[in-house]
Amino acid sequence: MNPETSTDIWAVAQSPIVWICALAVFVIVLVQSLIYMRAARHAGEDVGVSKKDLNRGFRSGAVASIGPSLAVVLVAIALLTLFGTPAVLLRIGLVGSAATETASAQIAADTMGASLGGAGWTQQVFVVAFFAMTISGAAWMITTLIMTPILKRGGTKLSEVNPTAMAIIPGAALIAAFMALSITELPKSPIHVIAVVVSAATMTVLLFIAERFKQGWLKEWALGLGIIVSLVVVYFVHHGYIGDFTPPSI
Repeated sequence: MNPETSTDIWAVAQSPIVWICALAVFVIVLVQSLIYMRAARHAGEDVGVSKKDLNRGFRSGAVASIGPSLAVVLVAIALLTLFGTPAVLLRIGLVGSAATETASAQIAADTMGASLGGAGWTQQVFVVAFFAMTISGAAWMITTLIMTPILKRGGTKLSEVNPTAMAIIPGAALIAAFMALSITELPKSPIHVIAVVVSAATMTVLLFIAERFKQGWLKEWALGLGIIVSLVVVYFVHHGYIGDFTPPSI
């Protein structure tokens, strides 16, 4: 079988070595998560955070991850036909961006005169595209590894000079990150605008109810419920059950 001409992608994509690498990544992520959870419990005891508050934080994180996880699952399903199960598991198990890494794979395929899943999508092109996608994802992790200690030293110095600023900056950075992600989605279509507006309105209402009626559990579920409500509304809008938001033809 000639890799330059064979289109049997699954013979390479489902190879045992790729499966081993994919499963190894998930084992590492699981071990890291357990280590961080254990460290958080010990750190919480040292700073006076009760076990109840820690458990509440863990629950909030778990619930908040449901919505983003659904988006990851949808992306994974879309990529399965191109890269196979183990390669997609590697992609979603690491830090990175599916859009960026898929673009890297597309550029690599273009340089070989092929397209992802289309004409010229041979074993050789698949390996090159997968390698490019992997390098793109690795760059995220390497950058994080290098920049985290540098940013930590900067944060320590800033907290010594102005503790108030250090208390405000992390929250402001988080808000700015979500705003940047939301703003980039708005120009794509009216559907995207509806998704952002509905999710924001749902979050606002739920947080108001939680604060007004002292329902702390609702704060934990607010993000997940906001995403689910926006997905349901967008589904009905997209299929024409609520209004007509079909973009005009050009």
